[in-house]
Amino acid sequence: MLRIIVLFLLGALAAATAQAAPGDAAVEQAQKAYAARRLPDLERAARAVPADHVLAPYVEYWRLMLESSTDDARIADFLARYPGSRLAEVVRVDWLKSLGAREAWPAYLAEYPRLAKPDATLQCYAYRAEWAQGNRTHEREAVSLWFTGRDMPSACTPLFTQLIDAGLIGQEDLWRRFRLALDAGNPNVARAVANMLPEAQRPAAAALDQASRDPARVLNAGTLDLDRRSDREVALYALDQLARRDSAQAEQALRKWAPQLNPVELRTAWARLATWAARRHEAVALDWFQQAGDVAVNDFQREWWARAALRAGDWKAVLRAIGSMGEAARGQRVWRYWRARALQASGKRVAANAIFLALSREHDYYSQLAQEELGPVMQAPAVDIKTGGHDVAVVAREPGVARAVALYELGLRGDATQEWNWAIRDFSDAQLLAAAELARRMEWYDSAINTAERTRELHNFELRFLAPYRELARQAARENDIDEAWVYGLMRQESRFVNVARSSVGAAGLMQIMPATARWIAQRLGIKRFRVEEMRDPGRNIRFGAYYLKHVQAALDGSPVLATAAYNAGPGRAQRWRDTRPMEAAIYIESIPFAETREYVKKVMSNAMYYAARFGQPSMLLKERLGVVPARETPVAPAPDSDTTQEVGRTDD
Repeated sequence: MLRIIVLFLLGALAAATAQAAPGDAAVEQAQKAYAARRLPDLERAARAVPADHVLAPYVEYWRLMLESSTDDARIADFLARYPGSRLAEVVRVDWLKSLGAREAWPAYLAEYPRLAKPDATLQCYAYRAEWAQGNRTHEREAVSLWFTGRDMPSACTPLFTQLIDAGLIGQEDLWRRFRLALDAGNPNVARAVANMLPEAQRPAAAALDQASRDPARVLNAGTLDLDRRSDREVALYALDQLARRDSAQAEQALRKWAPQLNPVELRTAWARLATWAARRHEAVALDWFQQAGDVAVNDFQREWWARAALRAGDWKAVLRAIGSMGEAARGQRVWRYWRARALQASGKRVAANAIFLALSREHDYYSQLAQEELGPVMQAPAVDIKTGGHDVAVVAREPGVARAVALYELGLRGDATQEWNWAIRDFSDAQLLAAAELARRMEWYDSAINTAERTRELHNFELRFLAPYRELARQAARENDIDEAWVYGLMRQESRFVNVARSSVGAAGLMQIMPATARWIAQRLGIKRFRVEEMRDPGRNIRFGAYYLKHVQAALDGSPVLATAAYNAGPGRAQRWRDTRPMEAAIYIESIPFAETREYVKKVMSNAMYYAARFGQPSMLLKERLGVVPARETPVAPAPDSDTTQEVGRTDD
């Protein structure tokens, strides 16, 4: 049992005589009763749990949730007895939502400052509570909650009504959120916002619906009156929806409607068309961004402007697009790196090197690329900080860490991870490394990696880049003639070495193999009577994953970047994202239309660099590992459901 390992580390118990702590069975029974919502069984089990058991707070929490979760006195008592704990935070969140729903504002304002991280519901309640007390200090912060395209909690509706009635949210603000909601793909939110406008100014609900279903028909029907603001907004939305499907039709429609749009609306429309064209890698995107101009383009669109310019090799346009971004977007590592590359291409080497030097001090994809631009002379060697047994034992005594270990032992992985993350949230680098080492010794690999990644100054790359199942992976890589470091880079990204990992779409195991892919591979390997459940076996899962990785690499002209993209989003997509000419792989990666796949490929290829160093492989630059993506000439080899085979939780940008 995992607790035995911890006790052994503490020197409290010899491994040969270690036994489960008294009360463990009762805690497990209590948890099962809580999950089944059987209060009598929970009460019975709770009586058998010693008061000093490490999970006694959880047993009490389960009782509180089933018995009387709205008893203010009992809740206040629980919070007083477990201050600073994760459970106190969970209880406080639920209690504050109850107080807010009851509009018990004095009690709410007394407890709210103790909350570590309020969500939107609790923020809205807090501003309403202040308003009820005659305090409008945070009006600006309250108004800022309005500007989102997503659906906001019902607790925010009265707050927004107050702000509108007070004139702090005006009609232009309503139209702005209307557009934000449509841009975010939330037409229901847009309709709700439109209903806050005066009736005569509201867009027709039927017109909005039709703009979603058949935008070309809306634009060609002749029923829109562009002298009305509401109809112009419907036309802009229809143009956006048409551009999502067909750039040529959208351009034709926009040129038809252009004389009836004001200059800002016209530029807004061009920006939308340009963004969709850029996401489809159409060359016309750069011309359309020029017509949009800087003012009518938001930061999301500017990012695609920069990506379109990268694919076109237009470094001046890259600089212009990045320079027009807001401060927050411009300060992201991705755009700092590409700005430096653009400055370098423009002959401004000193300015570029200053950016590269700042980026190189971190430990990720862009730091690796930046270090390579600086050259080996400028690179500082990474120092691996080792952690001793005493430090590990000290961390293991931390109450939150001990609770996390006990929860993990009970199989409550979700609670264990949350308890662990809460316990280490304010740890120093030395404590984080000790905690990561403890998790490694417990074979809790994902927590070990995630904890080691939190360090700021002191680092241990063996903990960040654990390599369990080494013999299995080495053999699979050798059988398929692929790089073992690449296999590990992908496996780390897919599952963090959690063998029981399962995605929302059914991908399973260390390399997250989809059921259809697993059956197809089994057939190719001549495995009879194969069952998908066999993907839980580490050896078989790694073997299948390596085989599929080799298959897509061979099908995509040997490019590891294309194969990595294909593993996540499907070979068909990876193929379509290529160009008709060879392309620097880093630019191919940066212009992948799916945000998750784009980040996935970066992390896998960056991981592979660290694993290559750990495995003692010959030195290779990340740029060399990425290589050049060949021109799109040959079609992808057939594979099962080529666009969705290994797609795991992929999200659009």
